[in-house]
Amino acid sequence: MADEQLPRGVASIGSGRVEVHFDGSCQTIGGRRVAGYGFTVEGAGLDTEELGLAVPPGHPRATNNVAEYVGAICALEYLSRLGFAGEVAVIGDSELVIRQTNGEYSVRAEHLVPYADRLRQLAGTFRHAEFRWVPREENRRADELSKRAIEQAAPEPTRPAGFRGPRSRGPDSSAD
Repeated sequence: MADEQLPRGVASIGSGRVEVHFDGSCQTIGGRRVAGYGFTVEGAGLDTEELGLAVPPGHPRATNNVAEYVGAICALEYLSRLGFAGEVAVIGDSELVIRQTNGEYSVRAEHLVPYADRLRQLAGTFRHAEFRWVPREENRRADELSKRAIEQAAPEPTRPAGFRGPRSRGPDSSAD
């Protein structure tokens, strides 16, 4: 379809293969657990990355496993929203998510069942979805994004009212 035939505001998505890298991480900040996710999407004319919180800070499900599932789910939801239905390789360093989705491990943790079900349901909407484990070194960007999501959620340090910071006593400053 020629560019002038495309309705304005509608992007054309290629029909090739898409690679998704996903990851999740969890840290305790200020006494609350914070779980973040990140993903990248490349191929079929797409080149994007996204990050966010898997659950609200302090939520009982703020865990690394939930964050990793949410990263994979959000990536496939992103592709679905764009109307992509071709071949997708979902790549991550989470052995649990990859093996559970491939049916090699059963989902024993009750709280992970809805995440596993949603991921499998989304995978079924593509012509072919492959889930592949890679070592952490090969998933570096998604890992960085998941950690950045946590950093962005961290509260700013609080300072007492009227605090101006330390006074400089260097050679260019005058003593009071």
